[in-house]
Amino acid sequence: MAVKSMTGFARADGVSSSFTWHWEVRSVNGRGLDIRMRLPPGFEGLEPRVREAVGRWVTRGSVNITLNAKRTQGLTEIRLNEKALDQVLAAVEHLKTKVAIGPPSAEALLNIKGLIEVAEIEETEADALARTEAMLGTLEAALSGMVRSRSEEGTRLGAILNEQLATIETLVDRIEQMPARSPEAIRLKLKQQIDRLLETGSGMDEGRLHQEAALIAVRADIEEELKRLRTHLSAARELLGSSEPSGRRLDFLAQEFNREANTVCSKSNDADVTRAGIDLKAVIDQMREQVQNIE
Repeated sequence: MAVKSMTGFARADGVSSSFTWHWEVRSVNGRGLDIRMRLPPGFEGLEPRVREAVGRWVTRGSVNITLNAKRTQGLTEIRLNEKALDQVLAAVEHLKTKVAIGPPSAEALLNIKGLIEVAEIEETEADALARTEAMLGTLEAALSGMVRSRSEEGTRLGAILNEQLATIETLVDRIEQMPARSPEAIRLKLKQQIDRLLETGSGMDEGRLHQEAALIAVRADIEEELKRLRTHLSAARELLGSSEPSGRRLDFLAQEFNREANTVCSKSNDADVTRAGIDLKAVIDQMREQVQNIE
């Protein structure tokens, strides 16, 4: 079964030397491919490549992507302010000319405010490039999970649709076998209607009578509609087994199913046929709801 739903969800986490991040990807049904994303400040440059990645995985659906990223705590280095140290040592030398003092200890020097600086490690261009590729790799993992989720949901949808197609086929079989569709029943119904025409239309000429009789006969015949319904059943089953996205074609086919069911009901010359036609329309309507979620 190759049916894929447009509903799916997945997430993926990643970490580099200076950042941690978290992707969330979710999709619902949509007429085309609609990609919406929320990227934190400083990561807007990822948008073109995110769109490109989504397009490789799915063809339809409303896809929402969220990236949360934060800088890793504790990535700092201690730096000696050599300019400040030179000034302190110069001051000590000057002080020696006035006061007899020994050389300052390293501990005393390190306690001087501003001599030791704690600075954040700057991300190099190479590190930023590597981090970007790692982020996009994690996105691919999230998209893969979302597609897997859509496939699992599609399997469930495919089973429901096959059950509905089987119900439609059963109803078509039932209508075909109804006594009201036998040639004898149709001739009797036609005779009764012509008799009523003759009773009410005293001035009706023979040509008009033949026209009315032909119209009644055409309206009573639903053979073509039933044949088209069977053709649609075969086409729908073929699409459900296809490896290509089939949601749009199944949606169109569901409309054709509905058109034929409406015609069966409008042409019906029997209460049982009408009831079966209404049941047919109800199942087709349920099928159309499910088809809306297929990619």
